[in-house]
Amino acid sequence: MREISFDTETTGLNPLDGDRLVEIGGVELINFIPTGRTCHLYVNPQRDMPEEAFRIHGLSAEFLSDKPLFVDVADEFLDFVGDSRLVIHNAPFDMGFINMELGRCNKPKIPNTQVLDTLKLARRKFPTGSVSLDALCSRYSVDNTKRVYHGALLDAELLAEVYLEMNGGKQKNLGLVPDDEAIDLDKLSDEPKKRVAAMQRPTPLSPSLSEEEIEAHAKFLAGMKSDPAWNKYLK
Repeated sequence: MREISFDTETTGLNPLDGDRLVEIGGVELINFIPTGRTCHLYVNPQRDMPEEAFRIHGLSAEFLSDKPLFVDVADEFLDFVGDSRLVIHNAPFDMGFINMELGRCNKPKIPNTQVLDTLKLARRKFPTGSVSLDALCSRYSVDNTKRVYHGALLDAELLAEVYLEMNGGKQKNLGLVPDDEAIDLDKLSDEPKKRVAAMQRPTPLSPSLSEEEIEAHAKFLAGMKSDPAWNKYLK
């Protein structure tokens, strides 16, 4: 299952009021696990940077002035996303800007059916208390000390960790998932297949028990099976 943990930074809160996209960050996930493949793009908004927005993400109009326009990176963004689900914290905000920019350059918009809002998930899971990304990082002991400013790629990476914890934690990467959730390499294309294969241990670990301990354990089980008092527990 391929998903993209995703975040954006903007010049403000409302694309209908002239605010624009300035940064995109995406982290590829396969079965909730980051593969190491990311998408990080800065975008020239062709306008000034309000002080309120600058205090949040630290991206100045001067810094963004030589960055490409969205129309110049739209295909790169869409190729990275493909038909995978976007995992977003407060999805209506980010998708409002993404779809506005896609519409500006006559690209197909991303449907809501391709988006998962982790803010909604968190509110159902934790009906009381804050469910901001920082609050969830604290709840799940995800280190967010580098988050001095909001940054699209950094926030996407933090969200990827939080999303993993919301779906059972790091045991997802230890083979402790049902067979129907396991990664089927035969169904992956060549590039994801290589990345997933690189994540797997090349040589299985040797047993930590000695042959004598294994033999003693087998004898113990055999003795239990011959004891009528234990029969009801071994059926």
